[in-house]
Amino acid sequence: MDFSGTWKVYSEENLEGFLKDVFADVYLRAPEMVIKMRKEVKPVLVIEQKGQDFTYTMKTPICTKVHSFSLGKESEMTAADGRKFKCIVREENGKLVAETEKFTSVREIQGDDMVETITAGPLTFISRSKRV
Repeated sequence: MDFSGTWKVYSEENLEGFLKDVFADVYLRAPEMVIKMRKEVKPVLVIEQKGQDFTYTMKTPICTKVHSFSLGKESEMTAADGRKFKCIVREENGKLVAETEKFTSVREIQGDDMVETITAGPLTFISRSKRV
């Protein structure tokens, strides 16, 4: 599993619906401005992996968010609206799986792409990135 590198998001499926329906109903309450910005901007992701420790940086023209976590240990992260939440990220069959009580994120390498699938109840959001 080699997630290290710089990745450019090129495709996002169900972003607006996911942000509006899931996050607003759950607890992240993404504001309209964030939804509009995220629809128009494809983030650049920088992932640094050192053994079990990861630093994940999401860069957009408006902001940069940095999350650090160690596999199997609870970490605090920040949602789109600035609220904090806790999750545990684990490695499972070469995939990074992050779980909270509200959603599950699975990040995996598929060929030349990195694919993240976030599921909350019946809704799913899929983001695809290429190494740059």
